[in-house]
Amino acid sequence: MTAVHRQSLIIKARHGIHTRPGALFVKAAKGFEADIRLACDGKEANGKSLFKLQTLPLSCGAQVEIIASGQDAHQAVEALAALLSELE
Repeated sequence: MTAVHRQSLIIKARHGIHTRPGALFVKAAKGFEADIRLACDGKEANGKSLFKLQTLPLSCGAQVEIIASGQDAHQAVEALAALLSELE
């Protein structure tokens, strides 16, 4: 059974996660073997697809959850949560 790791956080970037920060997230996510999903407002998207991420309402103040499963899931969630927290 594969372990699933999750972490919730609030988007603090004043313009939300638009194309440029979304691309940074996807690039970082692709560095992990884990399956990575981002959930927001009852919807989920593949964290390794910029196109799919753009279907989520990732605006400032939105609560998101990073969900990862696989070999390096814990490290992926930690790194991606830190990345999202640093975006302005």
